[in-house]
Amino acid sequence: MPKFLRIGVHQSNVSGYTSKAWWVRRVGSTVFLKWGAVEVHGVGDGRKVYWTVPPREKAVRCGSVQPAKDYVKNAIARRRSHRYEPLAGKITIKRRPANRGAELEQALATILFVDIVRSTEKAARLGDSRWTQVMNHYYATVRRELKTLRGKEVVTTGDGLLATFEAPAAAVRCATAIREAVRTLGLELRVGLHVGEYKVSGPDVFGLAFHIGARVAAKARPGEVLVSSSVRDLMQQSEILFKDRGVHQLKGVPKRWRLYRVDR
Repeated sequence: MPKFLRIGVHQSNVSGYTSKAWWVRRVGSTVFLKWGAVEVHGVGDGRKVYWTVPPREKAVRCGSVQPAKDYVKNAIARRRSHRYEPLAGKITIKRRPANRGAELEQALATILFVDIVRSTEKAARLGDSRWTQVMNHYYATVRRELKTLRGKEVVTTGDGLLATFEAPAAAVRCATAIREAVRTLGLELRVGLHVGEYKVSGPDVFGLAFHIGARVAAKARPGEVLVSSSVRDLMQQSEILFKDRGVHQLKGVPKRWRLYRVDR
């Protein structure tokens, strides 16, 4: 079955970037899916693509073969319209150095996840050349704000970005600064923040905290900065105001979470 790589603004002749991949395989009446962040090395047909962390997986049982075939056909069609392109070859887990040590380092940080609202529609309307220019300005703007507030970029995901901060207040200020700055480019963002622990091994990071940050961002409305209760609880004495957005079930994340909108 075909594999698909989300290339965003990147082209197949570009090496050394981080993106998203989506993979599908049908066995009888069951469809197996994998998706997650990848690193791309090399260009053209010689590209090597690696999962940066173990991908998320899902099995869909369709009952009979024909519905399974239809599921795969429709899923591929939907993702082609979201700027995925066919990717030949396998996607393997990126190997880590053998001498990295038996124990992973544990870290605690505020996690910021940024995503562009309706990016696919904007890309289709502007065309590849103009969209590439917009995205270049977008990432330059985001990285400028990260540098100002001492955020650390972890990974980019096509039109999204994940970063960490030592202090939640800096992360919130950075989120609102990015939101306002990119509006001059005609872009609206969804932003999510969460505080949590994760594991570090060299350049690689692992942990449920990153998934929670992404799911918080997914609950945000266009132009909204949402934070988990973990962030808000650490900022009780801050001058930043928060508005309760209720309790939510975050997809794939245990228990329900109370979210707050940054209201400043």
